[in-house]
Amino acid sequence: MLPALIITGCVFLLALIWVIVNYNRMARIRQHIAESWSDIDVELKRRYELVPNLVNTVKGYAKHESEVLEEVTSLRNKAVASTGSATSQAVDETALLLGLSKLFAVVENYPDLKADTGFLALQKELANTEDRIAASRRFFNGNVREMNQLTQTFPTNIIASIFNFEEKDFFELDSSAERVVPHIEM
Repeated sequence: MLPALIITGCVFLLALIWVIVNYNRMARIRQHIAESWSDIDVELKRRYELVPNLVNTVKGYAKHESEVLEEVTSLRNKAVASTGSATSQAVDETALLLGLSKLFAVVENYPDLKADTGFLALQKELANTEDRIAASRRFFNGNVREMNQLTQTFPTNIIASIFNFEEKDFFELDSSAERVVPHIEM
């Protein structure tokens, strides 16, 4: 009787340790997701601050391109106001990046603007910001992938459902928006 009780106790203890370890793992990943989303948010805010400066610089040279400038400003304001899921924010970010591509197409028609040091500095800063957003997005999506794997695979999906760990949305941009990278000509 005693050996059976010891074996049952050991099995229960091992199962309890396994549950605790996996719960802590999921809690840690959830915190990584929150932290990595915060990193994306910081860089997006940085982009939002650069866009009006770019628009104002272009405005000085291309007064008759107001339609594109107004569109970019409107898309920027919509992206700033977007606070939903990563998927819904990605839609607004994609639209903003496509609007910026139109802005850079307008710039191509103005050689003096392309040579303006203020515009070049803003363009370089925007390119750096886009690189940081891409790196933050990769980190965020890696954490989301790990959490989603744990919530979908057996037996960790049991712990996930018991303790309300949920799948998260990836932050994915439309592939055409990902190709919008400001190019800097010196």
